[in-house]
Amino acid sequence: MILFLMDIVLFLIGLYAVVAHRNLIKKVIGFGIIEYAVNLFFVLAGYKTGADAPIFEKNIPGMIFVDPLPQALVLTSIVIGLGVTALMVALCIRIYQHYGTFDVNRIKDLKG
Repeated sequence: MILFLMDIVLFLIGLYAVVAHRNLIKKVIGFGIIEYAVNLFFVLAGYKTGADAPIFEKNIPGMIFVDPLPQALVLTSIVIGLGVTALMVALCIRIYQHYGTFDVNRIKDLKG
């Protein structure tokens, strides 16, 4: 249970970085923290204490094993998150080249 609470705290830290900061780079880092928190939640949801790996030689009825589906979802999420992060960084670079700043308030005031 403590791991889930720590995961929620990690998610809230990322959400704070996205909502409270005006710097675009800090917002991108906040999105990355949120992504890692969601991935960690998926892994924690699939974990079972005292369970075996899903690969075994004999099919034993009633055997407890770890669910492999959240792990596959996390692998897919990592690839998608990498693409989204690369796109956000590329947009930040173009905004900086055009406006000369990462501050959201200054960008809204420039209108160009």
